[in-house]
Amino acid sequence: MPKLSVNVDHIATIRQARRGTEPDPVAAAVLAELAGASGIIVHLREDRRHVQDRDLLTAREVVRRLNLEMAATEEMQRIALEVRPDMVTLVPEKREELTTEGGLEVHSRLEPLTAYVGSIQSAGIPVSLFIDPEEQQIAAAKKTGAAWIEVHTGAYANAKNDRERGSELGKIADAAKLAANLGLRVGAGHGLNYVNVRPIARIAEIQELNIGHSIISRASLVGMDRAVRDMLALISF
Repeated sequence: MPKLSVNVDHIATIRQARRGTEPDPVAAAVLAELAGASGIIVHLREDRRHVQDRDLLTAREVVRRLNLEMAATEEMQRIALEVRPDMVTLVPEKREELTTEGGLEVHSRLEPLTAYVGSIQSAGIPVSLFIDPEEQQIAAAKKTGAAWIEVHTGAYANAKNDRERGSELGKIADAAKLAANLGLRVGAGHGLNYVNVRPIARIAEIQELNIGHSIISRASLVGMDRAVRDMLALISF
Protein backbone atom coordinates (compact mmCIF):
# COMPACT_ATOMS: atom_id res chain seq x y z
CA MET A 1 0.00 0.00 0.00
CA PRO A 2 1.18 3.57 -0.53
CA LYS A 3 2.06 5.71 2.45
CA LEU A 4 -0.20 8.62 3.39
CA SER A 5 0.97 12.18 3.97
CA VAL A 6 -1.56 14.69 5.26
CA ASN A 7 -1.57 18.35 4.24
CA VAL A 8 -2.68 20.52 7.17
CA ASP A 9 -2.87 23.85 5.30
CA HIS A 10 -6.63 24.15 5.74
CA ILE A 11 -6.41 23.96 9.50
CA ALA A 12 -4.33 27.12 9.16
CA THR A 13 -6.94 28.52 6.75
CA ILE A 14 -9.60 28.27 9.47
CA ARG A 15 -7.30 29.95 11.99
CA GLN A 16 -6.39 32.77 9.61
CA ALA A 17 -10.06 33.56 9.04
CA ARG A 18 -9.90 35.42 12.37
CA ARG A 19 -6.11 35.90 12.59
CA GLY A 20 -6.18 34.10 15.92
CA THR A 21 -4.32 31.20 17.47
CA GLU A 22 -6.72 28.32 16.89
CA PRO A 23 -7.02 25.80 15.47
CA ASP A 24 -3.30 25.03 15.46
CA PRO A 25 -2.10 23.24 12.28
CA VAL A 26 0.85 21.75 14.13
CA ALA A 27 -1.46 20.19 16.73
CA ALA A 28 -3.48 18.76 13.84
CA ALA A 29 -0.27 17.41 12.32
CA VAL A 30 0.60 15.58 15.53
CA LEU A 31 -2.89 14.04 15.68
CA ALA A 32 -2.59 12.93 12.05
CA GLU A 33 0.72 11.22 12.78
CA LEU A 34 -0.71 9.52 15.86
CA ALA A 35 -3.55 8.20 13.67
CA GLY A 36 -1.04 6.61 11.29
CA ALA A 37 -0.04 9.22 8.74
CA SER A 38 3.52 8.69 7.52
CA GLY A 39 4.17 12.35 6.82
CA ILE A 40 2.90 15.90 7.12
CA ILE A 41 2.76 18.50 4.36
CA VAL A 42 2.66 22.27 4.73
CA HIS A 43 2.63 24.76 1.85
CA LEU A 44 4.28 28.02 2.78
CA ARG A 45 2.90 30.41 0.19
CA GLU A 46 4.42 33.71 -0.83
CA ASP A 47 1.34 35.57 0.44
CA ARG A 48 1.19 33.52 3.69
CA ARG A 49 -2.55 33.04 3.22
CA HIS A 50 -2.66 30.05 5.57
CA VAL A 51 0.55 28.48 6.90
CA GLN A 52 2.83 31.00 8.60
CA ASP A 53 6.60 30.88 9.11
CA ARG A 54 6.12 30.06 12.79
CA ASP A 55 3.97 27.03 11.85
CA LEU A 56 6.76 25.73 9.66
CA LEU A 57 9.39 26.19 12.35
CA THR A 58 7.24 24.52 14.99
CA ALA A 59 6.32 21.64 12.70
CA ARG A 60 9.99 21.04 11.97
CA GLU A 61 10.53 20.55 15.69
CA VAL A 62 7.67 18.14 16.42
CA VAL A 63 6.60 16.08 13.37
CA ARG A 64 8.49 12.99 12.31
CA ARG A 65 8.52 13.63 8.53
CA LEU A 66 7.89 17.08 7.12
CA ASN A 67 7.33 17.84 3.44
CA LEU A 68 7.53 21.55 2.61
CA GLU A 69 5.56 22.55 -0.49
CA MET A 70 6.84 25.78 -1.98
CA ALA A 71 7.41 27.79 -5.12
CA ALA A 72 10.86 27.82 -6.69
CA THR A 73 11.80 31.30 -5.48
CA GLU A 74 14.90 32.70 -3.81
CA GLU A 75 12.98 33.40 -0.60
CA MET A 76 11.71 29.83 -0.35
CA GLN A 77 15.11 28.40 -1.19
CA ARG A 78 16.59 30.33 1.73
CA ILE A 79 13.83 29.16 4.07
CA ALA A 80 14.17 25.52 3.02
CA LEU A 81 17.92 25.55 3.58
CA GLU A 82 17.45 27.15 7.02
CA VAL A 83 14.56 24.97 8.22
CA ARG A 84 15.77 21.74 6.55
CA PRO A 85 12.51 19.82 6.12
CA ASP A 86 12.71 16.13 5.35
CA MET A 87 11.55 16.82 1.81
CA VAL A 88 10.73 19.75 -0.47
CA THR A 89 8.02 19.67 -3.14
CA LEU A 90 8.22 22.37 -5.78
CA VAL A 91 4.82 23.55 -7.01
CA PRO A 92 3.60 26.34 -9.31
CA GLU A 93 2.05 29.23 -7.44
CA LYS A 94 -0.19 32.15 -8.45
CA ARG A 95 -1.58 34.70 -6.03
CA GLU A 96 -5.06 34.64 -7.57
CA GLU A 97 -5.56 30.86 -7.42
CA LEU A 98 -7.64 29.22 -4.68
CA THR A 99 -5.46 26.12 -4.79
CA THR A 100 -2.69 24.81 -7.02
CA GLU A 101 -4.22 24.62 -10.49
CA GLY A 102 -1.81 22.42 -12.40
CA GLY A 103 1.60 20.86 -12.55
CA LEU A 104 4.94 22.61 -12.60
CA GLU A 105 6.27 23.46 -16.07
CA VAL A 106 9.63 21.68 -15.99
CA HIS A 107 10.42 21.08 -19.65
CA SER A 108 10.67 24.75 -20.62
CA ARG A 109 12.48 25.71 -17.39
CA LEU A 110 14.93 22.84 -17.30
CA GLU A 111 18.13 24.81 -16.73
CA PRO A 112 17.00 27.03 -13.81
CA LEU A 113 15.09 24.19 -12.15
CA THR A 114 18.09 21.87 -12.41
CA ALA A 115 20.21 24.44 -10.59
CA TYR A 116 17.46 25.03 -8.01
CA VAL A 117 16.92 21.33 -7.33
CA GLY A 118 20.67 20.82 -7.06
CA SER A 119 21.06 23.60 -4.49
CA ILE A 120 18.52 21.94 -2.18
CA GLN A 121 19.47 18.33 -2.69
CA SER A 122 23.16 19.13 -2.14
CA ALA A 123 22.07 20.06 1.40
CA GLY A 124 20.66 16.55 1.86
CA ILE A 125 17.00 17.48 1.28
CA PRO A 126 15.24 15.33 -1.36
CA VAL A 127 13.20 17.32 -3.89
CA SER A 128 9.93 16.31 -5.53
CA LEU A 129 8.44 18.06 -8.56
CA PHE A 130 4.65 18.36 -8.73
CA ILE A 131 3.91 17.71 -12.40
CA ASP A 132 1.11 16.75 -14.74
CA PRO A 133 1.09 13.11 -15.96
CA GLU A 134 2.87 13.92 -19.22
CA GLU A 135 5.86 12.08 -20.69
CA GLN A 136 7.67 15.31 -21.58
CA GLN A 137 7.42 16.65 -18.04
CA ILE A 138 8.51 13.36 -16.48
CA ALA A 139 11.56 13.13 -18.73
CA ALA A 140 12.45 16.71 -17.85
CA ALA A 141 11.97 16.01 -14.13
CA LYS A 142 14.48 13.19 -14.40
CA LYS A 143 17.00 15.53 -16.05
CA THR A 144 16.77 17.99 -13.15
CA GLY A 145 18.14 15.35 -10.82
CA ALA A 146 15.06 15.45 -8.55
CA ALA A 147 14.56 12.36 -6.40
CA TRP A 148 10.76 12.33 -6.64
CA ILE A 149 7.83 13.42 -8.72
CA GLU A 150 4.31 13.98 -7.44
CA VAL A 151 1.78 13.24 -10.16
CA HIS A 152 -0.96 15.87 -10.31
CA THR A 153 -4.27 13.98 -10.03
CA GLY A 154 -6.54 17.00 -10.43
CA ALA A 155 -7.87 16.11 -13.89
CA TYR A 156 -8.77 12.64 -12.63
CA ALA A 157 -10.47 14.06 -9.54
CA ASN A 158 -12.45 16.58 -11.60
CA ALA A 159 -13.52 14.16 -14.34
CA LYS A 160 -17.20 14.52 -15.28
CA ASN A 161 -17.97 10.89 -16.14
CA ASP A 162 -16.59 7.35 -15.94
CA ARG A 163 -15.09 7.43 -19.44
CA GLU A 164 -13.18 10.63 -18.74
CA ARG A 165 -12.15 9.38 -15.31
CA GLY A 166 -10.86 6.13 -16.80
CA SER A 167 -8.84 8.01 -19.38
CA GLU A 168 -7.22 10.21 -16.74
CA LEU A 169 -6.53 7.19 -14.53
CA GLY A 170 -4.72 5.56 -17.45
CA LYS A 171 -2.55 8.64 -17.92
CA ILE A 172 -1.61 8.61 -14.23
CA ALA A 173 -0.77 4.89 -14.32
CA ASP A 174 1.39 5.33 -17.43
CA ALA A 175 3.13 8.35 -15.91
CA ALA A 176 3.88 6.50 -12.68
CA LYS A 177 5.30 3.52 -14.56
CA LEU A 178 7.50 5.72 -16.76
CA ALA A 179 8.79 7.68 -13.77
CA ALA A 180 9.59 4.51 -11.84
CA ASN A 181 11.39 3.05 -14.84
CA LEU A 182 13.52 6.20 -14.96
CA GLY A 183 14.49 5.70 -11.32
CA LEU A 184 12.23 8.38 -9.85
CA ARG A 185 10.21 7.82 -6.71
CA VAL A 186 6.53 8.53 -7.27
CA GLY A 187 3.86 10.24 -5.22
CA ALA A 188 0.42 11.45 -6.26
CA GLY A 189 -2.05 14.03 -5.07
CA HIS A 190 -4.57 16.82 -5.62
CA GLY A 191 -8.32 16.39 -5.34
CA LEU A 192 -8.12 12.86 -3.94
CA ASN A 193 -10.91 11.98 -1.54
CA TYR A 194 -12.73 9.11 0.13
CA VAL A 195 -14.65 8.29 -3.07
CA ASN A 196 -11.95 8.41 -5.73
CA VAL A 197 -8.73 7.43 -3.95
CA ARG A 198 -8.76 3.63 -4.27
CA PRO A 199 -7.95 3.33 -8.01
CA ILE A 200 -4.98 5.65 -7.52
CA ALA A 201 -3.80 3.73 -4.45
CA ARG A 202 -3.79 0.51 -6.48
CA ILE A 203 -1.20 1.82 -8.97
CA ALA A 204 1.83 -0.21 -7.94
CA GLU A 205 4.44 2.43 -8.71
CA ILE A 206 2.85 5.11 -6.50
CA GLN A 207 4.63 5.06 -3.15
CA GLU A 208 2.88 7.93 -1.41
CA LEU A 209 -0.46 9.75 -1.52
CA ASN A 210 -0.54 13.40 -0.49
CA ILE A 211 -4.02 14.41 0.64
CA GLY A 212 -5.26 17.49 2.44
CA HIS A 213 -8.64 19.05 1.76
CA SER A 214 -10.81 15.93 1.97
CA ILE A 215 -9.17 14.73 5.18
CA ILE A 216 -9.43 18.13 6.85
CA SER A 217 -13.06 18.43 5.70
CA ARG A 218 -13.95 15.10 7.28
CA ALA A 219 -11.90 15.92 10.38
CA SER A 220 -14.05 19.02 10.92
CA LEU A 221 -17.00 16.66 11.45
CA VAL A 222 -15.55 13.50 12.97
CA GLY A 223 -12.10 14.49 14.24
CA MET A 224 -8.60 14.12 12.83
CA ASP A 225 -7.97 10.66 14.22
CA ARG A 226 -10.98 9.09 12.54
CA ALA A 227 -10.54 11.06 9.31
CA VAL A 228 -6.97 9.79 8.89
CA ARG A 229 -7.84 6.23 9.88
CA ASP A 230 -10.75 6.18 7.43
CA MET A 231 -8.42 7.21 4.60
CA LEU A 232 -5.80 4.66 5.61
CA ALA A 233 -8.48 1.94 5.57
CA LEU A 234 -9.37 2.86 1.98
CA ILE A 235 -5.80 2.78 0.66
CA SER A 236 -4.87 -0.45 2.50
CA PHE A 237 -5.20 -3.62 0.45
